[in-house]
Amino acid sequence: MSATERGTPARSATADREIVVSRTIDAPPELVFEAFTQVRHLSRWWGPEGFTTTTRAFEFRVGGVWDFVMHGPDGTDYQEWITWTELAPPERIAMLHGETRDDPNAFESVLRFEPDGAATRIEMRTVFPTKEQRDEAAEKYHAVEAGRQTLGNLAAYVTGTVRKGAEG
Repeated sequence: MSATERGTPARSATADREIVVSRTIDAPPELVFEAFTQVRHLSRWWGPEGFTTTTRAFEFRVGGVWDFVMHGPDGTDYQEWITWTELAPPERIAMLHGETRDDPNAFESVLRFEPDGAATRIEMRTVFPTKEQRDEAAEKYHAVEAGRQTLGNLAAYVTGTVRKGAEG
């Protein structure tokens, strides 16, 4: 008998390499998804609290790249590189995220945007190449809290800025 047949959830094959963060945002999925599609939106909310972003290149399409620098509140610059691997508006975005195009430690993230009444439940599931890399991201870089803060910044941006523009 499998775990699901016994009434317990099945464990993902990648569970020991994952970080999953979610949040409900008081806006429809189309609006939340839109905040990912244009650099003018992303640069206003991306990253944990206190971080800013400078974009060097941005093309939102499968195979397109977002090449950017995140500037930490302590002045540290973090080179970042994302390529979009799947886009299914307004339900799903999949991407490969590393420091550079050839980063052997790049990780995969999948964002799901699900309607929740008039709101959106967004889930960000990140899978690292190894459990050790996941643990390092969680312990050294506080990836869980950083993910929560990033989704909090997204929520504040969408409900405050984008939504007002859509209504106005």
